[in-house]
Amino acid sequence: MNLRKYTYDVMKRAAYGCLFLFVLACTSSSQEPNGTESSVVAEPANPTPFQTGAEMLVASDLAPLAGKRVGLIVNHTATVGDEHIIDAIHRAPNVELVALFGPEHGIRGDEDAGAQVQDGIDQQSGVPVYSLYQGDTRKPAPESLQGIDVLVFDIQDIGARFYTYISTLGLTMQAAAEQNIAFMVLDRPNPLGGEYVSGYVLEEANTSFVGQYPIPVAHGMTTGELARLIKGEAYLEGLENLVLSVIEMGGWSRNMTWGQLNRSWIPTSPNIPDVETAFVYAGTCFFEAVEASEGRGTRTPFLQVGSTWGNADDLVATLNAYQLDGVDFEPIEFTPVSLEGMSSNPRFKDQQVQGVMQAVTNYQTYRPIETGIHVLHAFYSASPSQAGFINERWLRMLSGTDRLRQALIEGNEPQEIIDSWADEIATFIELREPYLLYE
Repeated sequence: MNLRKYTYDVMKRAAYGCLFLFVLACTSSSQEPNGTESSVVAEPANPTPFQTGAEMLVASDLAPLAGKRVGLIVNHTATVGDEHIIDAIHRAPNVELVALFGPEHGIRGDEDAGAQVQDGIDQQSGVPVYSLYQGDTRKPAPESLQGIDVLVFDIQDIGARFYTYISTLGLTMQAAAEQNIAFMVLDRPNPLGGEYVSGYVLEEANTSFVGQYPIPVAHGMTTGELARLIKGEAYLEGLENLVLSVIEMGGWSRNMTWGQLNRSWIPTSPNIPDVETAFVYAGTCFFEAVEASEGRGTRTPFLQVGSTWGNADDLVATLNAYQLDGVDFEPIEFTPVSLEGMSSNPRFKDQQVQGVMQAVTNYQTYRPIETGIHVLHAFYSASPSQAGFINERWLRMLSGTDRLRQALIEGNEPQEIIDSWADEIATFIELREPYLLYE
């Protein structure tokens, strides 16, 4: 054992524990809109360095979970320092870890997008693992919840509506409510920040696992805030009596993007390997719904997009003419191949494509969805077969509406498309206000 490191860790944990207990003492109990229950933490006199909800929980010696039988909804991003939250809770003498639930990509995050995730046993803890992404299974079965007092959700999201972890969030909340089990969210930051809100609001007819709630593509909310919104606005049935709590982050504010947190990025899924990809994804994910490559089958998915018929120089010239903020466009040629753990059968496998590479130059001014609309418009306009370019159903599911497809067909310019969602964004920003936990 490294005695110096052990001593430092003990001292650090004790310090965080004192801070957590002080903050807890300042907590005011309140009933939020539509009965949402939460503990809203008072700001300490001296702002603390950034801490995730999981870190705040562990710093308290898991006080909110003392004496509880716990089920964890986690993946590989659920870390506290160099340790997984599974291990921190499993070894705690005052908490019993009963079950683990894994979303798309699994609890270790090594499954391809869309790949089936199997039930099993976690090798390190010996705790049963139940898949939430197998066959038609998307939420815990009643029998897997037996003997659980509280379900705890700890997964890093990336701030885009179609990233499926937030669908898992709502469905596990619903499962907890059906079994009269409390639900706790260990909050984590929105890497895009809490102020960037953009894109179409999902229309009910287009509800799916990649679009579960009537929120914009970029919602600008943390996981804990989203949980409060989902319950408070009754986006899913049966949540009115759910006992919901959020362990808030320390030292996070709405204007902070990931680069200001001084944290390494843990790839949230195989094709989001770095934070730059997490930013760009919100705009280039639309390329999954058209006859083009979204960059899967390469080491830089979503940062680069292309087609077998494209002319890279012409596409880049079109995009550079817009002089979009915070991004550079570069011509690119690439060949998608099978990559173990990332994409086993990418579109245009083993075919050379030409397209566009994005490089984010300023994360404060870069607008991923607006940029993505410009890139999509450029490819659609250049396509030799516009009638076959769009997968209508999939584009409706990702965008949340048929208006994007119609706008492209009608020849609307990118800025016209962007302007078309302004009113619904303003309405959503007002709607979400009571559920926000951070300023």
